[in-house]
Amino acid sequence: MAIPVEHFGMIYYYIAMFATILFVIKLVLFATVGGDAEVSADFNSEIDTDCSFNFISIQSVIAFFMGFGWMGYAGLKQFSLSQLITFGVAFVVGIIFMFVTAYLMFLVKKLEKKVKKDKTTAVGQVAKAYTKFGPQSTGQVEVEINGQLSVVEAKNDSDEEINAFELVKVTKVVDEILYIQKENK
Repeated sequence: MAIPVEHFGMIYYYIAMFATILFVIKLVLFATVGGDAEVSADFNSEIDTDCSFNFISIQSVIAFFMGFGWMGYAGLKQFSLSQLITFGVAFVVGIIFMFVTAYLMFLVKKLEKKVKKDKTTAVGQVAKAYTKFGPQSTGQVEVEINGQLSVVEAKNDSDEEINAFELVKVTKVVDEILYIQKENK
């Protein structure tokens, strides 16, 4: 006993509807909360992004079923193709949807900003001691680097003690460590 074409049309339709709803939800999550953006950030370093091309991802698999479902439904209902030809065409369209979605996600990930902090821009700036510094000791300061407030490693370049939250001046940068002195008011 053969299954009527109408039933296959409804199967394609339900696959297409379900996949489209999931695709939109996943896309909204990606856009608002960075759904599968693989970004790791260290408080005192640079942002590293992974721009690898992921052909097999949740988004691309959902796109496959979306393209497969809509093309299968259209093949049976609109174009009056046979079930076998409809399945083949729907599968190819699903693969195309999968590839295009994966490629677009790859391009979006490439747009993510890579920040490299140039600590030399802090030389001459007034900063705030984040920790207490003994004479010639190390700690952390809060200073603006590349227009962004950052907490970075620093070394007291004087023989006076610097208390936490006192204003200091950045005198030089050596090996990514800021050298500071107490700010003269």
